[in-house]
Amino acid sequence: MGKKASAVLRDLVQPWSVALHSNSGLAGSVAEVSAADDKERRAKNSEPLRRKPGLRAVPVADRGQSIRLTPWKLLHTLGRANVLARQGAGRGLAEHWASLKYCQALSGNHGSFMTLSEEGRNPIRHYKAVQSAELGVGFALVVAQEVLRRRYPDHSVSVVDAEIALRAGWTLTGKEHAAHRASKRPHFLLEVWKPGAPSKVVLVACKGTHSKPARVHAQLSTAAVHVEALHIGRPGEVPAMVFGTELPGTDPITLHLLEAPGDGTLHLPAGAGDVDLDSPPEDRAVVPGIDLAWGTGEKPRTVSGYHVRPEDHGWFRRVLAHADAAGLAAFTGGGEPTARYLSKRQGKRHFEQYTHAGTGIVQDVAYSVHGVPCVGTDHVFRLNGTRVEAFSGVAQDLFDDLAAGRVEDYRHKAHALRTTWPEEQWDTEWNGPVSVNPDGSVLAIRVL
Repeated sequence: MGKKASAVLRDLVQPWSVALHSNSGLAGSVAEVSAADDKERRAKNSEPLRRKPGLRAVPVADRGQSIRLTPWKLLHTLGRANVLARQGAGRGLAEHWASLKYCQALSGNHGSFMTLSEEGRNPIRHYKAVQSAELGVGFALVVAQEVLRRRYPDHSVSVVDAEIALRAGWTLTGKEHAAHRASKRPHFLLEVWKPGAPSKVVLVACKGTHSKPARVHAQLSTAAVHVEALHIGRPGEVPAMVFGTELPGTDPITLHLLEAPGDGTLHLPAGAGDVDLDSPPEDRAVVPGIDLAWGTGEKPRTVSGYHVRPEDHGWFRRVLAHADAAGLAAFTGGGEPTARYLSKRQGKRHFEQYTHAGTGIVQDVAYSVHGVPCVGTDHVFRLNGTRVEAFSGVAQDLFDDLAAGRVEDYRHKAHALRTTWPEEQWDTEWNGPVSVNPDGSVLAIRVL
């Protein structure tokens, strides 16, 4: 028999430490793996892969030696990241509920470090490759956001699914222009923003493994390929972070991370007016390919990938803001509010179409979390035989702006409130774990 549901819920708000590994030795090991792969490819008369150059350690001052977090905060981060992924088999099912399958996967050891629980180590319950990949996303995004908030304390940080953003400008599949498409792309774009200022974009690639550090080095080498596929402004100047999460059975979970420096600011061309974030970004048909000599006056050198040029920076800022708004709306279960922020190529129809009542998600529930009125949707399932209710939503005041298409108003309010949300992760009135993110999104769970 598993634990009682009430005990499982208490475990979800137990904070544990996750070790962070980022130093010159790690950067050197990844460089060695990349050099060996290049040599092997040349021996086979194949072109070496293009990787983000200059990967280096993230300074301790920006990350600490470890990060302390609860499993519930991790699942909230993972759910927000996956909400627009559309990877599930059931059309209309909320993607973010998939994170709840890890409710009992994480625990801790006597040294206060987070580990996989006995259930988390059971390959029958969780296919290892899927588990390591998905949990790797959660750990990576928690740390990436923490690093950027330390560096830019007066900014907000939004996580945008890179696939969703890129679809607004490029056709990512098919035969036309296939030679200049990149099959490996960043997994997420982190937008660092504040009202009235140009956004900064940081590319993120996340990997995970149950194997040894040598496997992590190979994964980080591959992650460097993912983040090299998108350039913003002058080629080579967009910053990136790559992550490899090591999930070694009963030993502590360790997150390995490196970064490549850069600017990544979406500066507007001289004379351009302010960007109206309420205006939906149009779909564009940009030909894929990156001209590495762009802006130098030299002969063009086009390679595979995607390039956001300065004349497109205003448009891309709207793409990011609307993709972020779509993710928040989807987290509440709102099909129509989500669809208004997506184009046809980004998956608007997925949220417009009628779905069966048993699988559809509808924004139809209102609760208060730590006294904050919230709007969202709920999901009921059994946890060790006990019925539990999970709720996902957004603070009511912010949701009203999102539902009405007021992206500018939402961003001004969310930015002002980002440091004021309750941090306590157990709400006695709700009687269960709650997590409130700086963007105003809420994830809560309790025994029904």
